Amino acid sequence: MASADFQKRILVVDDEPVIILTMTAILERQNFAVRGAADGFAALLALRQTLPDLIISDLRMPNMSGFEFLSIVRRRFPHIPIIAVSGEFVTTEMPAGLLADAFLPKGGYTPQQLFDTVARLIAESPIRPHLAKADKAPLWIPRSTAEYIIATCPECLRSFPIDDHSVGSDVRTSDCPSCGNVVRYVVDSATLKMHREKQPSLK
Repeated sequence: MASADFQKRILVVDDEPVIILTMTAILERQNFAVRGAADGFAALLALRQTLPDLIISDLRMPNMSGFEFLSIVRRRFPHIPIIAVSGEFVTTEMPAGLLADAFLPKGGYTPQQLFDTVARLIAESPIRPHLAKADKAPLWIPRSTAEYIIATCPECLRSFPIDDHSVGSDVRTSDCPSCGNVVRYVVDSATLKMHREKQPSLK
């Protein structure tokens, strides 16, 4: 896949060392040069040293989450394609509003699917069309608990947790802790139902 004369560089960001080791072994067999980072802070330090051709990042990490890391990357390095990976959230498809170019459910994809996604993103043009800001914040609901949700501010693109236990289709608001913008969001009852159905299988 990658040229024998010039190795494409990939930065893998994950707080689980075994994930980094496994993904490094898989991608190096395809002649990619792979570097790992344990969280968003380590990844930003790596970006200061060398810019990769593609980033693969987990979303749920300590210190700096993948949501926060991706918001910084999209603002500072919009030309770098990003693959988001997670097994913690109720979705198997590319979520609306996720600051990434592709999404893979952790443990739910094959090496060939990873290769195909990497090859497609590296081959595509890095120029992205300007997207109008949404009037409601994209939401993520953790699979392990429904005690909080994660919202992404449409204004500053920062993500933050919201302690929300209610159910319904009404529009709610929360102040973004980063920029103070009033974030409007709706908790989809269908998504919460999916969450409850999946909970027993996770025990």
